[in-house]
Amino acid sequence: MSAATGRTAHESDPRRTAPEDDPRLPGRVYRRGRWSWRWRPRSVVVCAALVALTCALGVVAMTQGTIELTAGEVLAALVGTGVVDQTAERVVLGIRLPRLVTGIFVGACLGMAGAIFQSISRNALGSPDIIGLTAGSATGAIVQIVLFDGGPLAVAAWAVGGGLVCSAAVYLLAMTRRSGGGYRLILVGIGVGAFLAAINALLLTRVGLDQALEAEIWLQGSLAGRRWEHALPVLIAFVLLAPPAAAASRRLDLLELGDDTATQLGVRVERSRLALIVIGVGLTALATAAAGPIAFVALAAPQLVRRLNRAPGAPLLSGAVMGSALLVGADLASRHLPFAWSVPVGLATGVLGGVYLLWLLGTTRKV
Repeated sequence: MSAATGRTAHESDPRRTAPEDDPRLPGRVYRRGRWSWRWRPRSVVVCAALVALTCALGVVAMTQGTIELTAGEVLAALVGTGVVDQTAERVVLGIRLPRLVTGIFVGACLGMAGAIFQSISRNALGSPDIIGLTAGSATGAIVQIVLFDGGPLAVAAWAVGGGLVCSAAVYLLAMTRRSGGGYRLILVGIGVGAFLAAINALLLTRVGLDQALEAEIWLQGSLAGRRWEHALPVLIAFVLLAPPAAAASRRLDLLELGDDTATQLGVRVERSRLALIVIGVGLTALATAAAGPIAFVALAAPQLVRRLNRAPGAPLLSGAVMGSALLVGADLASRHLPFAWSVPVGLATGVLGGVYLLWLLGTTRKV
């Protein structure tokens, strides 16, 4: 759902001549005092459908596992009403609910971050996993596992640090000689990502078998074994970072028109781009810290929801909802593959995302 928040056009931008309720403009305007919000009914319907789909997938995921539960038992454990079996309560509240919450908000963070970076780079390939930010988080986590072995929270902290350092390197290299553009950002990111992937592989060859196995498991990306200490940081990150991202959606839409046009429309391009990159990096790094590298959700979610919305602009909120639906669905599917082929969700999204990337490259003229 693409929306704009701020003062009305007549109060904040005297250069704009078309009123906000002009029928020629897409969507409808909701006003409250000095603030206005443009929304599109189709985007609202798409978001509502995706939320309903995520809830349905979540209910199924909560009932499935080694101990089969009914939807009524899950609901009783969640709301604490009626006679609740102690085992069912521990399974629902201690194991399956934190895993589901982690999946929902990791997917939301990746979907929103993908929409931000694709809009900044003006390219469908400009997602965090393509431009190397996920590899940077992975490098930070591997260094912590190999050198310090400090536990899950330390691994998460180092993953965030690695993502921040990598994003700073990509940004500074892309902005060399102030010639930073979408294609340059993607090319620099691919190069940095390839370099960090080689560093990760080198580190794994220089450690013991136990450490290499632990790092390799983390690199596969998984929601298995996630507890509240994994779910709460990524939930808080989304709650804190989503509002400023939504508030900047208007500037993000203008940045998609190009630096020159955005500057002429009054946008401080470099300052806005840097602020949005910081938000996107924070979302990506904390999502990776919670679940490990999850491939292609950030790439696919904004693109899929753009096709459903059929609306211009950066799909920040709808991209987040789509990311949640994709990751929860992929996690559920990866647990029920036939022939005992259950795999970590990161590998499942990698396989499905690779197919999607080939389809995107084969059917899209401009990427």
